[in-house]
Amino acid sequence: MALPLMPKATAVWLVENTGLTFDQIAEFCGMHELEVQAIADDEVAVGMVGRDPIAGGELTWDEIHRVEKDPNAKLQMRHQDLPQPVARAKGPRYTPVTKRGDKPDAISWLLKTYPQLTDAQICKLIGTTKPTIASVRDKTHWNSQNIKPRNPVLLGLCSQREMEAALEKARKGRPADEEEETETVSGLVEGGAGAGDAAEYDAD
Repeated sequence: MALPLMPKATAVWLVENTGLTFDQIAEFCGMHELEVQAIADDEVAVGMVGRDPIAGGELTWDEIHRVEKDPNAKLQMRHQDLPQPVARAKGPRYTPVTKRGDKPDAISWLLKTYPQLTDAQICKLIGTTKPTIASVRDKTHWNSQNIKPRNPVLLGLCSQREMEAALEKARKGRPADEEEETETVSGLVEGGAGAGDAAEYDAD
């Protein structure tokens, strides 16, 4: 059974404005009868503003009066012809027009900072296309001269959590020998390798 938009607030309103039984209100709002009784006794939801289900189009006074006359009757939610929200299908991330010009900067930053990310992951992360990534990588993008690497999180193109999830997925997908190489380099740095050693490694 469908529930009202705000069950507890609706229960508060029904307790205050109707002669319905606690059981009838509980049934309609998807609550326990004792919880509705506690609302009536001011033990819970104290100060909560009730929500009028009639104004919300979920009930009519005729329906309430019908059920008030019969303790065994149950309230029936009013059928609404309003269109229901449709879940967004999976696909490219929508980016506001004002931020679309920032995508090449974000792509450049990701390619430079996290080369382990695949083009598909970058596409999903910031809502771009593989041809655009290729043009930024090859410096054939029409605006290459003005592209400046910038963090997509700071640009608002993705969240830090999404970034970390993509990096974790990329890390798990790398070959074992690449993992070992990364750990070896990390150990050299953390183990106190000199600046010259690090520079020599980078030069290679």
